[in-house]
Amino acid sequence: MTRHPDRADDPDRRSPASDSDVSTHVYLCTGCPLGCRLEVDATEEDVVEVRGFNCRKGERYGEQEHLDPRRPLSTTIWIEGATIRRVPVRTAEPIPRDQVRAVAEALRGLRVTAPVRRGDVVVADILGTGIDVIVTRDLPAVSPHNQLAAG
Repeated sequence: MTRHPDRADDPDRRSPASDSDVSTHVYLCTGCPLGCRLEVDATEEDVVEVRGFNCRKGERYGEQEHLDPRRPLSTTIWIEGATIRRVPVRTAEPIPRDQVRAVAEALRGLRVTAPVRRGDVVVADILGTGIDVIVTRDLPAVSPHNQLAAG
């Protein structure tokens, strides 16, 4: 079995498992615009080797994707008292992939009131992930003069 050159001689990075316990998984890297096809050799608990990356982001992405896959989530939520009815929000960091649907569902009925500013936290520690949901657009409150335009 070939190993990553930086890891081939590093006894701390070698897997204690035999070669028969290692399986290969293929991922498409989204860490940069290159979109490398990664091959990750891994046991159930550890990554042995990542191949196919053309930058360091790819190597880190392959390890992360195999051990703890995460995804960013962007959506919109209802806003009251603004010129438009929905405001864009996103998770401040990628969330565990298996919680994306639950987080989206938790945001479904959420309503905020204008004004909001980019970066405002609308939900702290969503579903116990330790990750906040933040506003990505400034929306001022509608003045009484513009009330008809928002309705």
